[in-house]
Amino acid sequence: MPFADLRKRLDSEMDEIARHLRALGSTKNRLQGLLDAVLAITGELELDEVLRRIVSTAMNLCDARYGALGVLDAEGTSLDQFITVGLDEQEYEALAGIEFPHGEGVLGLLIRNPEPLRLRDIAGHPASVGYPPGHPHMRSLLGVAISVRGEIYGDLYLSERTDGQPFESEDEEVLVALASAAGIAIESARLFQQVRDSAETFQRLLLPTLPDLSPFSAATVYRPADEPNHLGGDWYDAMRLPDGALGIVIGDVYGHDLPAAATMSQIRNMLRALFYDRRTPPSDVLRQLDVTVAAGTTQPVTTVLVARVEPAGWEWDLHWCVAGHYPPLVIQPDGQAEYLLHEPGLPLGVDPAMDRPDHRRRLPPGATVVFFTDGLVEHPAHAIDEGLDALLELALTHAALPVDELVNALADHHPSDGRDDMAILALRLPPDD
Repeated sequence: MPFADLRKRLDSEMDEIARHLRALGSTKNRLQGLLDAVLAITGELELDEVLRRIVSTAMNLCDARYGALGVLDAEGTSLDQFITVGLDEQEYEALAGIEFPHGEGVLGLLIRNPEPLRLRDIAGHPASVGYPPGHPHMRSLLGVAISVRGEIYGDLYLSERTDGQPFESEDEEVLVALASAAGIAIESARLFQQVRDSAETFQRLLLPTLPDLSPFSAATVYRPADEPNHLGGDWYDAMRLPDGALGIVIGDVYGHDLPAAATMSQIRNMLRALFYDRRTPPSDVLRQLDVTVAAGTTQPVTTVLVARVEPAGWEWDLHWCVAGHYPPLVIQPDGQAEYLLHEPGLPLGVDPAMDRPDHRRRLPPGATVVFFTDGLVEHPAHAIDEGLDALLELALTHAALPVDELVNALADHHPSDGRDDMAILALRLPPDD
């Protein structure tokens, strides 16, 4: 064989070897990408975020420009939800007012026959019904069904590879593998949502409904933490005491889980019994509660404020004691507001022998006292004084509202980051008749 022909043959074989090596490298990279994608979507617990991440992950793995996930309705005959990724701002604006697809045309093929679907030309398919006005042109399509517990949950669609080529069998294989992991991730997110909703309902049932506190006006609000699971240990309480005074409690057990909520219930019940039975200053009630908590098998970090409100001539006497809790906020009838500052002391369970002083303040008729937990004001990016100042300004802005509207305004516009649960109890003293 002439040298030139041999060299040409060797070059051809080397090119073929190089092509195979590139294919192997690409397969390895895609496999690693698939594994990373599975970890990412199965680690997410918010269902909406899981669905969106599934679409964006599929687009990255198959190098697609557009992606969508259609969730089937209860009957499994049409799409009840349609999540899209990849449309730019102009494309979104062009589709404004256009109803999302419900599974007609080509998209309905997967609903009726949940087998992988790969098309080079959407418009050329007999089932194609065209695009609505403003819809970007899409030529190729790759779709697979997503099943959860053996039932079809929805369909995952990709369109238009960024290199302009039609989708290949390798794209289909990786998308089928991703859809399998997606079903597990969706099921996990749904179960998490059910558990979280049940746990939050459980915690709300632990919080009391305020009794009739006439002639006082009172209102409460509880907001769960944004994460990780909408649970926490914040609570409030109010009761008529045997000597005619009004008892107020606000507290916070550290933690964002079911144990925190359960501990909160135990401490609240103990405190209610002590407060109602002892008929002594708030400091004595807290001292006895501290001893009781310290004697338990667990000693959770708990802050609490205990207060008594009783008449003092034409005014009202606020008598309180704290264990590491924030001061109450007083809104005067003339529109002024201030915190009743005090030495916060240590939370419960730290040192039961520590002396906890009582505090007193005379308040005029019509004044409003706001008791709250740290979730209302704390923000990791701001000093706590900034949160307290912001809350004071917020209270002044809404001071004229009825108390039920006031507590919701404070909770809606809170200066915190929302990552902790919050409890608010507002008490408005009777006006001067």
